[in-house]
Amino acid sequence: MRKLLMIALNTVALLGMAGMAFAAEPLNSDSLGLTCLAAALGIGIAACGCGIGMGVGLRGATEGIARNPEVSGKITGTMILAFAFIESLAIYALVISFILLYANPYA
Repeated sequence: MRKLLMIALNTVALLGMAGMAFAAEPLNSDSLGLTCLAAALGIGIAACGCGIGMGVGLRGATEGIARNPEVSGKITGTMILAFAFIESLAIYALVISFILLYANPYA
């Protein structure tokens, strides 16, 4: 239940930041800061979440290999695939941050 609550709160926060950035007026100097803030917070939160996810996955993989060394090849392959999927989430956040920055060309 706690994980679901954290996911919901993070989603609401990210949507709120993106809404502020896209609603910003390009000619107002105050709105330029909101766009940059939304982009920076978006990639920062995404990188933090992906780092935590990779750490948890690596911990589970090392515990699994320590308990049963015969399946280390399968665990390592699955772990690398999971890391690729987690890293793609961080790359998606980076792309969204670039879109936010380039949607406002005066930033």
